[in-house]
Formats: sequence, structure tokens, C-alpha cells
Amino acid sequence: MPQKRSRSGQRRITSAADSTTETMRDTAYEDIKHRIITCEFKPGSYINEAAVAALIGVGRTPVHQALDRLRIEGMIEIIPRRGAIVRPLILREVLNLVEVRAVNESYCARLAAERASDADIRFLSEIIARARDAIAARDVHLMMTLDRDFHLGLAHAAGNDELIDLLKRLNERSLRFWFVSFTSEHHTDFQKQHEMILDAVRNRDAEMAKQVMQLHIDSFRQSVTRHLSFLDQPAISRDAS
Repeated sequence: MPQKRSRSGQRRITSAADSTTETMRDTAYEDIKHRIITCEFKPGSYINEAAVAALIGVGRTPVHQALDRLRIEGMIEIIPRRGAIVRPLILREVLNLVEVRAVNESYCARLAAERASDADIRFLSEIIARARDAIAARDVHLMMTLDRDFHLGLAHAAGNDELIDLLKRLNERSLRFWFVSFTSEHHTDFQKQHEMILDAVRNRDAEMAKQVMQLHIDSFRQSVTRHLSFLDQPAISRDAS
């Protein structure tokens, strides 16, 4: 059974209650995060801890801990004396994200073309195949998940742990914008671009992988910019348009 150190420095046995608490905290985090990403919890709306705890079926403490983690990740804000609010989708923020992604993901694609193993290429190919099925089924949630997994798979193929951590954070923050900008041409165009990137990686064409990734990120920017202003949310900012 796992052991932890107490404050006195002595080892103690991790209890079932510890594991249950951790599970509830993770459950609350994943559930709230999913509802924020898919805009079930709308941008600019307040989050009532008691109401969310009842909705998810956990206590208020795991919800409070989950909200604190989501605050650190930039998905919610804490307003003094008023509580937690889902961060509005701000155009300036997504444009800043796009700039950082364009530099790092294009470099990542280049490295992946140079370093990807056969196992990496098989993994990316499986994601592409699953994405085709998700598109045919119009499973938006699965499409979004597979899009994230494709980019993370490229980061692993690039073989740089620091790059993996950076791109994981950037892609997690981009998911809300991805969901908001979802349209029929959005997912079919992105799928084609993913296939082109994979072909470049498979052919060890580093420059082509870089160029297609730059095109892919720019397509994301155009899609989000086009759709973000139509989202019904309080306090939305259209700066930097």
C-alpha cells in the first residue's frame, strides 16, 4: 500500500479516504473543465460551488480545489467577494496563443519529421484514421480530443520533453477556442492538413512539415477570428481584430 510522510516526517499508510479524495478532486476537475471547454458553462458566467457540487455529485471541497486548478490554467477567474467566473473568450488572447503556437508547433513538426520513430508514425496514423470515423459520425467531442492528441503525438515524436510540456499547455488552452469555431469546413480542412503533416513526417520532409503546420495554425486563427465575435457571452473583448 502506498505510503506518504506526515508533517513530523514519519511515514504513514495512505488510506482509502486519501485515494477517494484524490479521485473526487480529479473527477470534479475533469467534469468542470469539460463543461467550460464545450461552453456548457458559458464564458462570463458565474460558477456556484454548491450548485456545481450537486450537479457533479461530489462535495464542495473537491469543487473548490478543481476551480483553483482551473484558475491557475487560465480557464476561470476569481472575483473578490463575488466568486468564480468562467473567463470570457477574448480575441486578443487567442491571437497571442496563435503567435506562440505558430513558432513552437512549426518547429515541433520539423523536429518530428527528423526524429519520429516507426511507432510514432503508427500512433499518428491511428489518430488520423479515428478522426475520419469521428468526422463521419459528427462526434464533435471526439474530434476535439483527437485534434489535441495529434498535436501531442507530434510533440512526443519531436523527442523534446520541454516542448511536450509547452505544447500540451498551449493546446489545452486552445480547446475552448477550437470548440467555439467548430464548423463543417473547420474539421474537414483541419483533417486534410493533419494528413499532409503526417505525410511530410513519414517522408522525412522537415521543411514541408514546418510549412504545413504554419498553414494549419493560420487556418485555426482565421476560423476562430471569424466565429468568436458571434458567441453570446458577457464582456467579450474584440481587441486586436
